[in-house]
Amino acid sequence: MSAPLRLLLLCASSSLLILQAARADSSDPGFALRLSGEKRKQHEGRVEVLLNGEWGTVCDDDFSLAAAHVVCRGLGFTDAESWAPRAKFGQGQGRIWLDNVHCSGLEKSLLECESNGVGVSDCKHSEDVGVVCSQRRIAGFQFIRNGINQLEELWIDVEDVRIRATYSHRKRVPITEGFLEVKDAGKWRQICDVDWTARNSRVICGMYGFPTEKRHNPKPYKLLSSRRKKNFWGHSVNCTGNEAGLSECKLGREVPLKGNSTCSKGGPVVVSCAPGRAFAPSVSAGFRKAYRLEQPLVRLRGGAKIGEGRVEVLKNGEWGTVCDDHWDLTAATVVCRELGFGSAKEALTGARMGQGMGPVHMNEVQCSGFEKSLTECRFNRESTDCSHEEDAAVRCHIPEMGFNKRLRLSGGRNPLEGRVEVLGQRNGSLVWGEVCSEGWGTMEAMVVCRQLGLGFASHAFQETWYWQSDTSANAVVMSGVKCSGAELTLDQCLHHGKHVACPRGGGRFAAGVSCALTAPDLVLNAAVVEQTTYLEDRPLYALQCALEENCLSSSVFSSQIHNNGQSDFRPLSGPQSWVWHECHRHFHSMEVFTHYDLLSLNGTKVAEGHKASFCLEDTQCDEGIQKRYECANFGQQGVTVGCWDLYRHDIDCQWIDITDLRPGDYIFQVVINPTFEVAESDYSNNVMKCKARYNGHRLWTYNCHIGNTHFHTFDSFTSLNYFFSINTLSIFK
Repeated sequence: MSAPLRLLLLCASSSLLILQAARADSSDPGFALRLSGEKRKQHEGRVEVLLNGEWGTVCDDDFSLAAAHVVCRGLGFTDAESWAPRAKFGQGQGRIWLDNVHCSGLEKSLLECESNGVGVSDCKHSEDVGVVCSQRRIAGFQFIRNGINQLEELWIDVEDVRIRATYSHRKRVPITEGFLEVKDAGKWRQICDVDWTARNSRVICGMYGFPTEKRHNPKPYKLLSSRRKKNFWGHSVNCTGNEAGLSECKLGREVPLKGNSTCSKGGPVVVSCAPGRAFAPSVSAGFRKAYRLEQPLVRLRGGAKIGEGRVEVLKNGEWGTVCDDHWDLTAATVVCRELGFGSAKEALTGARMGQGMGPVHMNEVQCSGFEKSLTECRFNRESTDCSHEEDAAVRCHIPEMGFNKRLRLSGGRNPLEGRVEVLGQRNGSLVWGEVCSEGWGTMEAMVVCRQLGLGFASHAFQETWYWQSDTSANAVVMSGVKCSGAELTLDQCLHHGKHVACPRGGGRFAAGVSCALTAPDLVLNAAVVEQTTYLEDRPLYALQCALEENCLSSSVFSSQIHNNGQSDFRPLSGPQSWVWHECHRHFHSMEVFTHYDLLSLNGTKVAEGHKASFCLEDTQCDEGIQKRYECANFGQQGVTVGCWDLYRHDIDCQWIDITDLRPGDYIFQVVINPTFEVAESDYSNNVMKCKARYNGHRLWTYNCHIGNTHFHTFDSFTSLNYFFSINTLSIFK
């Protein structure tokens, strides 16, 4: 007989999915952990602890991923993927046993972490914390099942799952085909293909980052299986096709075995997956061209890693967001598969990937899971009660590409920074070497941080002499790197290839980066521009300060910079590098912050303006947010998340000079952070274009759009509703 099968049981008398850990992981015999909440997946839920015979919850104050690791390991999972505040999995009952929990991540029990003390809390159940654990199991972990009375469903509980490629497929990246094996009781076992379906394969492919399954040639596998040692798992698998992983599928019937070695009516399961376009298999490690995912209807924005971000959909030519009401893993998986990823690891709510702009196109989305696009799912078309604080987001499974094995950071003070080193060719050998810093900038640094899974770039360094190298990499093996920002790896960017040319060499001039998990995002508010632009004449004697600022002009406007991102917006350089301007009594912290241009219909620039950063400060903030930056008395400059900085129209450089402009139709273009000096989570929304018409006395703007929109025709002038004023140009971050 096969080894005893460990099962997770679901209460038939309750709507809660409960996973309860053995008490052996704590010195307190009365302590236990469980995940509970609305009926979701067995590896995620609200954290509940048993103390003094009473179940209670844990407050989200000061909770961290390290604490989530301790919880998940206490429940038999290898680690945690994320944690969720604000009662994402529903509000619990009873006492809140732990508050302000501080863990290093190495504790064996949640009780070993620092906290306010057992039962000491000022939280409400609206602050109950939840966790999302990895689906991988700790070998031999035991569970208790007291309190579970009726058996309704049997969930598969294995320690690990893998696709074991044949020799001919092992050199391919990613591995898309092979024998399916599960690790049970510390041993890898094959699954008998009796009762195996395409929907089962779809689940396996999804958990490995592939959008769908495909057929394979069974002949070579029959030959290989006849030569391999047989060690079959004793059960079949029953998946609907929408599960995030094999552990979410139901356990099927027992499979008859012959002498504990082979299944009686079939062979081992073989799974073959179709990768998304961006992850096409490659025999060699090098990539020379980056695939640009075609996303005509759905896209992800604001995510720190590949396969995650805020969900945005295109409707009537305008990008908008999705409300998180009823947002679940099924809908999130539809998005992930549509974009060429696997199933969803997490369906995020509450604008966890930042707030979007524009309309909320979809609310109360309900998907079957087999739609080809999110736009095919049912949703509420009439609901208007959602704000961008409820924008939905996703984290998707992606294939194992080995990106982080071809790149590393060296010499930094922490794992998020350092000198960039790559595997390159030198004298015919593959060695670790440096990257030339000539032309090195934010876009290149962004690709490095993404490839290493470290989020966004916060800085790109062209001098790294202060980072002492502790490796043998002392020669430049890559130069001329120029990235668009869409690449998945640094070697997908344009570069010199084998013909390395670096005038200053490496060493102190080697390229370096600093990464961060969050980043600002400057977004232009197109609607406000249409409503607030105006024309004004000013005599030259009134423009002395403008002359100093090098931005003489006759058309003025105001601008509002709103920080709508996930981290504060700060100038790249420190106060020691800012330039004092006596006329306006302020420092310049950035050379050029915004470009304002008028273009002809064929794209030729006919008038221009620019805005230096002047002083960045929190003019106003959303309710409940405290101002942090103030320019007075030479204070720190920046814009706090949820605050905005208002530049009135009577400040110099808030204009475009149209003194010599001829009457006609034009394109009004605004570009924020044009030189990419400050790293952002999304640069695609830094450009706004409007149609404009000038009759010699007035100038109108209309049909403003965010992004690189190109206008080919102009609508009838009768559709114009707003007098041309750039009175309150809003820039949201």
